[in-house]
Amino acid sequence: MDDNIKKALAEIVGKENVTDRLIDMVSYSYDSSEHSHRPDCAVWATTTEQVSRIMKLANENKIPVIPRGAGTGLSGMAVPVKGGIVLDLVRMDKIKKISIEDRFAIVEPGVVYADLDKALAPSGFCFPPDPGSGTVCTLGGNVATNAGGVKGAKYGTTRDYILGLEVVLADGRVMKTGSSTIKCVSGFDLTRLIVGSEGTLGIVTEITMKINPKPIATATAVATFNELGDAGNAVTQIMSSGIIPAVMEIMDRPTIQAINQNTDLGLPEVDAMLLVETDGYTQGEADFQLEKIIDVFNANNPLEVTQATSKEEALDLWMARKSAYAVLARIQTHFMLEDVTVPMGKIADLLRGIGDISKKYDLQIATFGHAGDGNLHPQILFDGYNPDEVARTEKAVEELFQLSIDLNGTLTGEHGIGIAKAPFMSMEHDDVEMDVMRTLKQAFDPNNILNPGKMALEVS
Repeated sequence: MDDNIKKALAEIVGKENVTDRLIDMVSYSYDSSEHSHRPDCAVWATTTEQVSRIMKLANENKIPVIPRGAGTGLSGMAVPVKGGIVLDLVRMDKIKKISIEDRFAIVEPGVVYADLDKALAPSGFCFPPDPGSGTVCTLGGNVATNAGGVKGAKYGTTRDYILGLEVVLADGRVMKTGSSTIKCVSGFDLTRLIVGSEGTLGIVTEITMKINPKPIATATAVATFNELGDAGNAVTQIMSSGIIPAVMEIMDRPTIQAINQNTDLGLPEVDAMLLVETDGYTQGEADFQLEKIIDVFNANNPLEVTQATSKEEALDLWMARKSAYAVLARIQTHFMLEDVTVPMGKIADLLRGIGDISKKYDLQIATFGHAGDGNLHPQILFDGYNPDEVARTEKAVEELFQLSIDLNGTLTGEHGIGIAKAPFMSMEHDDVEMDVMRTLKQAFDPNNILNPGKMALEVS
């Protein structure tokens, strides 16, 4: 990159807010995925006006710009695969307004999910999507990926709560979308288009989001099954029973075995374990829902059903599920955590298919995730320094995606496409759909400077 560009960036944000030091370039070369590539420089912006000027400069010189939050993404969407400028937005971290009476909050993109949660707590409200990385991930990243979490079955994903956005376009123009009202059907829904676009259409500098009253009561239970079909039937029957649990998580046998081998939790080694939580505004409401779910469990040949009778017991039941990701990440030198999603009636088929892929490629694949919305996380553990094992892992990933599509599912339920899944977009999206997406990309970003190399949006 020309030194004059770096000087111009320093004039916009201040010399202290631009870096091209090697240690910083290495730090900005990766996110939480297995992908990496160094940028040419990184910039910390603190205002929309600075972001606008940076984009004008980059667009005039056709320099890639990669917006970045906390770097918790698992698909490589914050990796600067074509170099350029990493635009770090974590210092845009103001909660601008909380309006309980109007049920919205206005925040900058660098606000951490957990910090907004703390700010809303005294009023008894919350931002319902609950991503697993909520203690560190930023809300701008949540918008970019349309993040979800363990409560997706009942409360949906980020897109369901975004009322409006301030977005800086590729040429530096600032666009306002949506409104501060709960209902708005005025014009094209550009807000929903931007949410989940992974920084390829514009850079979000302000978010107006709907907030909800937070349920004050919960009830928790765990059921174990020795047949995947029984667990799958239980999930399907629960979700069609008229009761929608706040949480319904699943762990398969390989996950349970891995946890047992690396902790002292001593879990029963069964084909499937289902963790369910109901919520409500009275304890009676939560308990009533859980009783109906336990009835469904008992009708599907469980080995055991355990209901928590206190908050402490509920935390104990949660411990295994919350430990899964971290425990599995320590077993091998490398891992790939996917998030394929299928209709809930296909969960057992997906788990069986994952088991077949594991055997075929002689790889350890442990699967856990959100059974309540069909979004499972197969975590493939492998030795990244063994070329043969890497090659087998790559083939297994491709078959995993094809399995999900064959089951009428999708490549990603919450992690996004990024780099990791871009080569497989044609599995899910036909030529016409891809053409429309690429046309939109060209309209928003004719010089292809906004997070290039992601989502297979380049026009060949």
